[in-house]
Amino acid sequence: MPPGLRDVFLGLVLWILFVIIFENFFSLSGSLILGLVISLLTYIYYFSILKERRKKTTDLEKKVLDKLPVGIVVLNSNQEIVWCNLQFKKIIDRKEFLTGKLDRYLPGLQFRKHSSIQGSLTQEISIKDKIYQVNILPLDSDLRLVFLKDITEQAVFVHKNLVEGMVLGIIQVDNYPEVLESIEEEKKPLVLAEVDKLIGDWAQERDAFLKKFAEDRYLVFLTWEALGQGMDSKFAILDKVRNVTTDQNPITLSMGFGVLGESLIDLGRLATLALELATGRGGDQAVVKSPDKVWFYGGKTQAPEKRTKVKTRVMAHSLQNLILEAKNVIIMGHQEADFDSLGASIGLAAAVEKMGVIPYLVVEEKSEALERLFEVLGSENLQLNFLFPGEAKRKIDTCNSLLIIVDTHRPGMVPDHELLSLVKKIAVIDHHRRGEEFIDNVSLVYLEPYASSVSELVTELIQYFDFPSEIDKTAATALLAGITVDTKNFIFQAGVRTFESASYLRRLGAEPVQVQKLLKDTLDSIKKKAIIIENCQVLKDKIAVSFYPEPTPEAKIIAAGGADALLNIEGIEVSFVLCPLTNKSIALSARSSGKNNVQVLMEQLGGGGHLTVAGAQLNNVTLAEAREVLMELIEENFSGEE
Repeated sequence: MPPGLRDVFLGLVLWILFVIIFENFFSLSGSLILGLVISLLTYIYYFSILKERRKKTTDLEKKVLDKLPVGIVVLNSNQEIVWCNLQFKKIIDRKEFLTGKLDRYLPGLQFRKHSSIQGSLTQEISIKDKIYQVNILPLDSDLRLVFLKDITEQAVFVHKNLVEGMVLGIIQVDNYPEVLESIEEEKKPLVLAEVDKLIGDWAQERDAFLKKFAEDRYLVFLTWEALGQGMDSKFAILDKVRNVTTDQNPITLSMGFGVLGESLIDLGRLATLALELATGRGGDQAVVKSPDKVWFYGGKTQAPEKRTKVKTRVMAHSLQNLILEAKNVIIMGHQEADFDSLGASIGLAAAVEKMGVIPYLVVEEKSEALERLFEVLGSENLQLNFLFPGEAKRKIDTCNSLLIIVDTHRPGMVPDHELLSLVKKIAVIDHHRRGEEFIDNVSLVYLEPYASSVSELVTELIQYFDFPSEIDKTAATALLAGITVDTKNFIFQAGVRTFESASYLRRLGAEPVQVQKLLKDTLDSIKKKAIIIENCQVLKDKIAVSFYPEPTPEAKIIAAGGADALLNIEGIEVSFVLCPLTNKSIALSARSSGKNNVQVLMEQLGGGGHLTVAGAQLNNVTLAEAREVLMELIEENFSGEE
């Protein structure tokens, strides 16, 4: 009930009460008059006391609000000051009555764009060498309450921890064994001493504690501020060490740093994860990891090809044991599978079948690469158990099935994400540089960025499997197709082991003619490449940027083919091609001759890949907007190059 109506009702009740009391002593009219007089006197007395109490309460509330160590302001919907306490006046050093809009007194305060003060809002502003936390809360439909709290001490404490907080790092020489094998005995101490000196000088410049705890590993403690110097210089130590001359192999470092951890245990765990990321991405780079963010630096060189196959033999033995222990094996590549992903899956399925275990291949319902394989190699020759996403879970025995993921390690890239949580034993075989996102609870990981393709890795593993007979020539041809596609006909990223794998597949009966049929371009794709070449713009005499104008469901394939075509132009070292998808997204493909790392560039846009082959997808943007984003990326990363 509203206060005014409540008061009237109370007076009426008093009057009726007094009339009832006096009607036995006076006439009705006398009772009415006397009751009215007495009720009025009682009403006046009561409300005089109530008014005095309310006045005292209001004065007390005002004193309390003025004494609070928090600035308080009441605003109307136009951001104009209705009332403020004394503490707010002290904060802004004003004594007069305040009127007008709040931003007149607090110019650093930001309101939400395209609205008055709607909802709650929290931010920090600086006023006369002090830092205040500002909270804006809705009071009612027209008024807003603003609080200013002095958080200078907390901010200084946080800043001090950020600047002086401890950082733990692990530094590793990536290729000590290979380097030592390739240099003369008398030069080894000189090379090792030079590497030690460079790392020692880097630590000394930052007042860091450095301890060498293994032949190729160092432990380092430094401050966040000192690490920031390394981050600002893009970890130039990586280039200095790489320039140490050897007869064949350049020396490279991997550096992992843990920051902003709550304890030394947390810092150690973060540093270890950071180093794993650095080595998993091919080495020659530094990774800084906090609990919720990762920074990547370096990664300019291709991961060196490993000469020894000891790890391959060990991995093959471990994988075969997992296969033989399983009731069945589910093999799955990545979304929009290419010939490398399908070739590796088919080759692995053929090997699993030879071991007497049932293999299942998970493929998307519409796979152009698979249809092409059926067309060229013959569907009768590829009589494997293909399953669409959603069907595989009916074949799974949670404890006794094995899931093998090939050609990706990112959970968001697999066509049937549900399988990752249904199967307890998972193996990952991949040749991409490791990213921050990785499949959880993996029983076996075989990730080698030096490899040309996952088909090459599977081919090497098959050679160490122990089964009665070799895989058939159709599976061998599928594997050879995967290697051929990812190396661009043995031009890019093809090492000695790549040719050894191809030679082995050829001995099994793999048919290069069939592979070439698989890779033939259609007339339509050639026309689209011609449009991309026509739209090409060359920047800094070595960067080709182009686009295909029309949306198409084959955008990724067209962009990839166009980027490959641009890279074949004389003088071009890096190429980028944009192509719209039908869902208002833009496919972006990037290629490099090896001098520049396009994987790092694509990661900045949420993509990934290899040093020489990478891509990304830009969502909810037009082609013009995507091109603007790409140009900004190129300007940021190639600004110092001419």
